[in-house]
Order: sequence, then structure tokens, then C-alpha cells
Amino acid sequence: MKTDSSIPAPNVLIVDDSPANLELLVGMLQDRGFRVRPVASGERALQAAQSEPPDLVLLDINMPGMDGYEVCRRFKADATLKVVPVIFISALNETDDKIHAFAAGGVDFVTKPFHEQEVLARVKTHLELRRQKLELVDNYRRLKELEQLRDSLTHMLVHDMATPLWALDGHLQMLEMDSAKSLSRAERNNLAEARAGTKRLRQMTDEMLLLSNLEAGKPTLNLEACDLVALARKAIAPSGRVELAVAAPTMIVKLDRDLIARVLQNLLGNACKFSPENGRAQLSLTLAEGQLRVAVTDAGPGIAPEFHQRIFEKYGQVTIGSGCRGTGLGLPFCKLAVEAHGGRIGVDSQLGRGSTFWFTLKG
Repeated sequence: MKTDSSIPAPNVLIVDDSPANLELLVGMLQDRGFRVRPVASGERALQAAQSEPPDLVLLDINMPGMDGYEVCRRFKADATLKVVPVIFISALNETDDKIHAFAAGGVDFVTKPFHEQEVLARVKTHLELRRQKLELVDNYRRLKELEQLRDSLTHMLVHDMATPLWALDGHLQMLEMDSAKSLSRAERNNLAEARAGTKRLRQMTDEMLLLSNLEAGKPTLNLEACDLVALARKAIAPSGRVELAVAAPTMIVKLDRDLIARVLQNLLGNACKFSPENGRAQLSLTLAEGQLRVAVTDAGPGIAPEFHQRIFEKYGQVTIGSGCRGTGLGLPFCKLAVEAHGGRIGVDSQLGRGSTFWFTLKG
């Protein structure tokens, strides 16, 4: 086996109580460049593996003392050794023997008398699978580190933006009050749009900071008895495009008023955004089996089923109608806020038939 001189040769542990089998396997693997450690019992195999974990194990079944099944089970019960692939090599060839081998944690089974090329092929295959798995785990670890770095930088940036945005909004408000009479209608409209944009940026920064705190499990919910119907009426008032359907004139539930208000604003904002200009959305509140269900239904293009989970992930890309777009942070925020209340959130949607975003709270 030709290997890069900078990469250590694969370390194979061979466990067999037959000196002839050990000699044959050791010679076969060493000739191909493997680093081989032969042992004649299960107890010695565990000692050798704990001293230096192997890359792969070739394991006999029938051995005095601890048999191969038990050796494999011990490997899989060890936090360090459980990832090591175990190939059984045995004269046992009944189906039950193979079933027991795989149940113990083995990845393959070779029957004695074995063919040299078959053993080599299986060893190379499982070593390559192990290499790919370790590479995947390492890539995932690095990806999570990069995501954490990105989130930390985003949090710092947003935190630093909050103060100047408050100042900008305050100055725009003062300008709007002091200069209202001296400005033309077009100028007043421009000023109103500037204030609306600044307000939206403030809301986005607040939301991102809240999202960061929710992910870290930091916020303590400010629970109070609230009328969810009144909260819903307040949320739909600005749009004028949302119908309210309620099962009762009042629905009292303990919740964090500010967080759930933001959830409603996000869901309603998306419903209005993706509905046609003359389309209307609906907000419905129902009570069943001690749970309040809040649902926002739009007349938009719909979302394909394969994106129903991804849409609640940060920075996820999903297909909405005929286009692919990012979901931003609104829906991930809604998910964390609802789950912080012990509730659930989801979406029912089909392409061309609109969407219903819903969440539940304990009544």
C-alpha cells in the first residue's frame, strides 16, 4: 500500500488466538505498508487499544476467555474506541453468527478460510470510510466555529449600531416636529420615510440582539397574564389588510408580551409582504385541548414542503414561489421565542396555495 510519507501508515489491530492466522494476516498487511499490532486475546486487545487507539480492528470470534462479540461491545461502549471500525474474521458462517456480529457493532464480516484480496479490499474500504467520516466531523467542527465567529461579530456590530440608530431616530423626530410647517409635502414625505426606515433598522437591531440572547438561553421571560385577542388586534391595526378570526372575545394566557408581540408582527409582516397587493391575510386564534393556536394565513406563492423546516433556520435559503431567497432572522427569532414559552411553531404550505404559519401556547 503506497502512502504519502507525511501521513502515518494506518494502524490495524489484529485479534486472533491462532498463531497461524496472526502470522498470515500480519505478513499480508505489513507487505502493503500497514502498521500492524497482533494480539492473541480479547483482554490484550482492549489493553492495546486503550493504550493506542487503532484505525481498524480485525477480530476473531471464538477465543478463550472473552469472545469477539464481547470485545466489540466493549469497544463500542468506550467513548474513544466506539468510532473504530471492527471487521469480524471467523470460521463461523451461519446467518445468526453474522447477525450477532453486526448487533455487537461490527461493520463487516469475513468468513474463514479467507481470500487475501477480499480482506485487503474490505480493510481499504473501511479505512477510507473512516477517513471520510473523520474529515466530515472535522469540517463540521470548523464550520460551527466559523458560525460562532460570524454570530459573535454580528452581535458586536449590531450592539454598536443600536446607540447611533437611537440618536438618529431622535434627531429625525425633532426635525419632523420643528420643521413641519416650513417643509413642503414632498420633503415631509421624505422625512417620514427616513423615520420609518430608521425605526425599522432599530427594530431589526433589537430583534438580532434578542435572537442572540434567546440562542444563548439568557433572557428571563417576563411572564404576565395577557389578553391574546387584544394583542392580536393591536398587531393587525397598522396594516389594514388582515382579518381577525377569534374563537372567544378574550383569551387570557401567561406570556412575555413584548416577545409574542414581535412574533405576531413578524408573521403578519411576512403575510402582507408575500400576499398580492389586493390580497388579504388572516390571523386566527383558536383554543383546543388546553392549547391556544395562533395561525397567520396569507395568499402568497407558497413554500415547497422540503423547505418547511429550513425556513426557520438562520440565513437559510428557500424557494418561495418561483424565486430563491433568504429567510433572514425573523422566522428563526419567532421559533426561539415561541419555544422559550414551551410552545411549538410550524408552517403548512403548498406551492401556489399560500401559507399558514402557526404556533401554539399553553392556555
